[in-house]
Amino acid sequence: ASLHEVMRGLDPLFYGHLAAWYWRHGRVRDHREVFAALLLESEWPEHRDAGFMLLQELPPHQVSRVVKLMKSRGRFPRSARTAVVRYLRRREASPTGFDRAALRNRQALRHLYAGLHIRPSARADAILFKGQPPADSLAAVLKSIARETDPAAQARLIHAHRIPFPVAVGALKGLTPAALVALIEVMTPQEVINHLKGLKARGALDHPAVRKLVEAKLGEARDDRRVSAYKATRAADAAGVDAGLGEQLAGVREAQLRQHGRIRRDTALLVDKSSSMQQALAVGCQLAALISGSTEAALHVVAFDTLAYRLRARGTTVADWERAFAPLRAAGMTSVGVGLELLRREGVAVEQVVIVTDEGENSAPYFGEVYERYRECLKVAPQVVIVRVGGHCDIVERGLKARRIPVDTVTFEGDYYALPGVLSLLTRPSRLELLMEILATPLPTRPDRAAAA
Repeated sequence: ASLHEVMRGLDPLFYGHLAAWYWRHGRVRDHREVFAALLLESEWPEHRDAGFMLLQELPPHQVSRVVKLMKSRGRFPRSARTAVVRYLRRREASPTGFDRAALRNRQALRHLYAGLHIRPSARADAILFKGQPPADSLAAVLKSIARETDPAAQARLIHAHRIPFPVAVGALKGLTPAALVALIEVMTPQEVINHLKGLKARGALDHPAVRKLVEAKLGEARDDRRVSAYKATRAADAAGVDAGLGEQLAGVREAQLRQHGRIRRDTALLVDKSSSMQQALAVGCQLAALISGSTEAALHVVAFDTLAYRLRARGTTVADWERAFAPLRAAGMTSVGVGLELLRREGVAVEQVVIVTDEGENSAPYFGEVYERYRECLKVAPQVVIVRVGGHCDIVERGLKARRIPVDTVTFEGDYYALPGVLSLLTRPSRLELLMEILATPLPTRPDRAAAA
């Protein structure tokens, strides 16, 4: 939130367009929530209107998080309360939609009503606060399912009313194979990935028919844009699945990463392997898989300390690059320029350079000096992106700026879900084109404002 506040203060016009652009292209949930909060509390009417509309697209648990964030900052204007009121009234207007939201987000909805002193509708009050859900509500159906003793009838009710897996687990004493089949049939591919550990614990992967359904959902996940690539990897690790499902989840991850856009410029990835840079090697491996799976041009991967080590993989998957990185150990001094010097001597011209490092450059050749020789020899001025890791400094960045060499920096703080964002800097022909694309993204406007105008 503090970073967003600085950005909004430096350039309010750009910040609004960046929020709208990120809403379409960004994947990190926390950023979306902070964008909504800071737009709603902004002094600019255009920001508040945009935040008002973006808030309507969030699920209840995220709206609750936005409200908590704004209250913790001591800034909650009347228009923000109006946005939440509009959000709740729209959901109350659809009994079916409200029932489903209440089934999944009961506590979040209670927080919104009670925390902002918003009077609930009669149905909302009965479901959320009085514990007396109407007979036609999903809450009442869930009680019927819990009382049902016939597994087949229980499965039919689960399927007919699309009861979510986490809700069913909390309400039912046990899950029969029939109930598991019904639950998996109504789950989205992302939900199957999210709950793979729970499904395994309840025997879903040991039952041939149920396992076949799980595998079918994972097959659908390859082309589903709502699926998070890195959640597939984390699910495999958390659930401890067998090799077959592990390979299928890896396939989901690779297919999802390819949806982030295509890189059409030759790229060099320089990865710091000097002392204490084990994290740089891990991040470099992930980026190598990301870039190689998204590029239509050449990729040159070089690890460095005071020497440069060419790395090549047999394929483009994370497993392929893990094998390529496996012999490397973090040790030695740091010469960031030595990797680019290797490419210069080989006559390899690239249009962009990604450096994974803490920028603690302490040995020659230094990157800024090598860059100028590289530019002069090969007649190309590559774009530079620094991915900072560990206890980083800004030595390399300051050196480049002193030589008037454009450089972008991305700070990695342990969130692998954010790494695909680096591709946004690599898939556009230039940094300027990315900025122009962001500025061309219109801010959403409130229909009631437009009608009044």
